[in-house]
Amino acid sequence: MQTSYKCDKCADTGWILIPQENMQPLALACECRKIEKLKSEWRYSGINVEQSKLTFSNFEVWNQASQRTKDTAVAYCNDFDEIREGRRNSILFCGQVGGGKTHASIALALNFLKQKIRVVYMPYRDVITKIKQNMIDEEYYTKTISKYQLCEVLLIDDLFKGKINDSDINIIFEIINYRYLNFLPIIVSSEFSIDRLLAFDEGVASRIYEMSKDYVVEIEKDIRNNYRLK
Repeated sequence: MQTSYKCDKCADTGWILIPQENMQPLALACECRKIEKLKSEWRYSGINVEQSKLTFSNFEVWNQASQRTKDTAVAYCNDFDEIREGRRNSILFCGQVGGGKTHASIALALNFLKQKIRVVYMPYRDVITKIKQNMIDEEYYTKTISKYQLCEVLLIDDLFKGKINDSDINIIFEIINYRYLNFLPIIVSSEFSIDRLLAFDEGVASRIYEMSKDYVVEIEKDIRNNYRLK
């Protein structure tokens, strides 16, 4: 009988053995192992990738703004392979609280994870607070910043949520600027309009806007666009 595996490359062991002449085989981590590690990190942030209801199929369209949000997210998902190495390879959801921005962002990430595209989740406020609390630990700081700079796709949820100071700006600039210079995609959600994002810091916001220019959803500040109050 033929055994069925979730991953045929490693037969669900998490490792791929590379034969070496007159030596023990070289063991390399399989892509599926890296994806499972990422899923664990998502769970640590409170999102169970396997059971999350924040999917495209569960995204309820209730008005024109929500239709535009879903359509843009789906278009970005479908276009990703073609645009991922270009300048405009990212997507921005901004504006009205309760407009479905986080839902659409996570739905995108879940689709990418299924395709074995490694998406790192960055809940902005929690991550920035923890980095600032550990700034004197140079090893921790470098390792954490590098994680968000170097990942395949970065999802920043609730950008600039809470009180903002120079340290917040400097940290997020390090991350965004690296990804901008190296053409690495970002998925960004924020409750602020593009103009407000630019007011916080033009350097950060203008880079995000340029990267996301073809896939920007700015939801008008209107209580009717808040799904939670529908």
